Parts: sequence; C-alpha cells; structure tokens
Amino acid sequence: MYNHEPANYECPLCIVSSGGETEYNKQSDIVFENDDVLAFVSPKWWVNNPGNIMVIPKEHVENIYDISDELLAKVQVVGKKVALAMKEVYRCDATSFRQHNEPVGNQDVWHYHLHVFPRWEGDDLYINHKNKSFVEAEKREVYAKKLRVYFNNNK
Repeated sequence: MYNHEPANYECPLCIVSSGGETEYNKQSDIVFENDDVLAFVSPKWWVNNPGNIMVIPKEHVENIYDISDELLAKVQVVGKKVALAMKEVYRCDATSFRQHNEPVGNQDVWHYHLHVFPRWEGDDLYINHKNKSFVEAEKREVYAKKLRVYFNNNK
C-alpha cells in the first residue's frame, strides 16, 4: 500500500548484505553484522558528519510500514550499539538517528535503513542536509576500521 519500489528493482543494500559490492558500497564498509542486521559506513557523507553509519535488516523490507516489530527492534538495538561505538571511537559530542519513508519523506533507496550520525557542537546537520556527497572507499575505510576494532574488542 505504501510502497514505491519499482518493478525489477535491484536492491543495492541486499547486494551488500549478501556479500556483494556495488558502485557505492563495499564489503570493507561493514562494521557490524549478525544474523539479522548489518551496519556499514555510508557512502554518502554530510559535510560536517563524516563516518555516518547505515543500519539495515538483512531481510529486504522497503520501509517502516513493512518491517516487523521484532526486526525493527533488532535494527534499533544495533543502532544503539553503533551510537555507543561512535561516542567511544569518534569522540563525538552526540549522535542522531534518522530514517526516511517514501519519496516525499526523502527515502531514495527502497530498503529500510537507519542512519546513525556522529554529532558535534555546531555541526548544523539539519541545515546542511543537502550538502552531502559520495566519498571514496579509502576515506570510508578509516572510519570502518576503527569501528570494526571496537566491535571486535567489545563482543
């Protein structure tokens, strides 16, 4: 009823969660994984918030309306783990969660995903939300490596 995924959609997030890579997402971006959820450094960064993380269910669900409560809870729990890791590793002042549904709600990938942003005093995340760009894998790897070390040491 509230779906916008086009016919024959090749989901880039399903490709990553199944072990593949896309033009924008690499396996080296992954920082956390369990049976149900995957977290990875987003390929698109806001100007003052580098190293933001996307948390996704491995199961393909388009949006908040389609995800089961049980799976949503698992995504949120991993989001919390990521936020705590960011506080420790990035030494950021705070964190923010963002999640979008449908085109008017700014959803542009038809797979449910939760953004976890590192926040700093005066970063103007919500003012700069249009000031974002794709970054190369080498820049993402710096952040991914730090978070992987954290998660490996805090199992």
